[in-house]
Amino acid sequence: MSKKIASARISQESSKLLQELNQSLPFDKLLYKEDIKGSLAHSKMLQKQGIISKKEYKDIKNALKQVRDEIKTGQLKLDGDDEDIHMAVESRVTQIAGDSGKRLHTARSRNDQVAVDFRLFVQKNTLDIASLLLRNIDTFIFIASKHTNTLLPGMTHLQHAQPINFGYHLMAYVSMFKRDYERFMDAYDRNNYSPLGCAALAGTPHNIDREMTSKELGFKKPTLNCLDSVSDRDFALDMLYNISTMMMHISRLSEELILWSSSEFGFITLSDAHATGSSIMPQKKNPDIPELLRGKTGRVNGNLISLLTVMKSLPLAYNKDMQEDKEGVFDSIKTATLSLKVLEEMMAQMSVNVDNMEKACMIGHLSATDLADYLVKEVGIAFRDAYYITGDCVNLAESKGVDISELTLQDLQSIDNRIKKNILELLDNRASMNARDSQGGTATKRTKEQIKIMKKWLNKKVSFIEYQK
Repeated sequence: MSKKIASARISQESSKLLQELNQSLPFDKLLYKEDIKGSLAHSKMLQKQGIISKKEYKDIKNALKQVRDEIKTGQLKLDGDDEDIHMAVESRVTQIAGDSGKRLHTARSRNDQVAVDFRLFVQKNTLDIASLLLRNIDTFIFIASKHTNTLLPGMTHLQHAQPINFGYHLMAYVSMFKRDYERFMDAYDRNNYSPLGCAALAGTPHNIDREMTSKELGFKKPTLNCLDSVSDRDFALDMLYNISTMMMHISRLSEELILWSSSEFGFITLSDAHATGSSIMPQKKNPDIPELLRGKTGRVNGNLISLLTVMKSLPLAYNKDMQEDKEGVFDSIKTATLSLKVLEEMMAQMSVNVDNMEKACMIGHLSATDLADYLVKEVGIAFRDAYYITGDCVNLAESKGVDISELTLQDLQSIDNRIKKNILELLDNRASMNARDSQGGTATKRTKEQIKIMKKWLNKKVSFIEYQK
């Protein structure tokens, strides 16, 4: 029988079922660029350290570049019997480079090889997702800057609560996305260490230079402990957690967009390019994009829980269970990347129905709290007493079928004669919104302040991550 490249100890041909269960090539072939990049750095280091000759290094380097081109152009099909991408690349390199190719795996194991490949992939995509977050932040800030004076019912419990402006509402999501960005960048910095050279679990007796390969691959430094390095998947869990948290934020926004686009709200209109119709009802325009974004949040949450469960009881160091670490990460990264792209495009083309937002502010007595605050500040009574007086005024407005801001001075004084004429200006919804000018508040002045601060922050981050719109 023809022996596989990593089967020195095995004397009997593997069961076909074992081969099917064991093979990861169908999905880990996505790592071919990272695998070749790692092998190029490793072979360069081997030559520099005198472990392989210059000719052997040249043969290996040329073969690796040829394999990379063959995979990229589709000339080499990664659908054979090789167990994984590492063996597929090494097999082809050996076919091209002969005996020189057999020296490529000196001083390393698939354990540190897969660890560095996977980490390189996650690190690259961490920066890509962070860049897409910056794009969304930029778009949200632009929309917010046009609506710092557009009234919107602020809600708690999905009930009308206090008047805010639409720009302020969008800036809440900007704050969420900023935290998401910072989580991704913190994870990038925390995980920017190279496991290459750790071999199977305990290092290698060969005179390798891990500092060199770390620098070649763009890492900050080599990892400290080899036993931890080959069994560590915290970087993958960081990615999955960060995506899940980000998608949770997107899901919350999606829920609001779905509500706002309904006939009952009518606050926004999604462009026809970002909505779908019904197969039976010709009048329908469905908000499928936010619905899908909301649904895909459950998908990425499942990927996080899956890997946490795989890792929860594994002894050190590497175990084959860890082959289950990649598919969920690949899926979550693909989902997050597409979600951020479509979200930014949809928001940029969304129409805001200002009149409907402002009309909705006349429902629910949004400025009621302003009456209570007035009674405390101007009349000098305790807030709890002011609270009940205001409740009586709300009941009066309800009985008249009007908003509290539409009550006359006589109406208000019939509840409490200490109320003076200046209350009528304070109960106006726009005045109520602008009265909330404490730091972080919804007043137009404060919303513009938040936008200015976030623009300044964004400009610094854009230059760092080389983000191009």
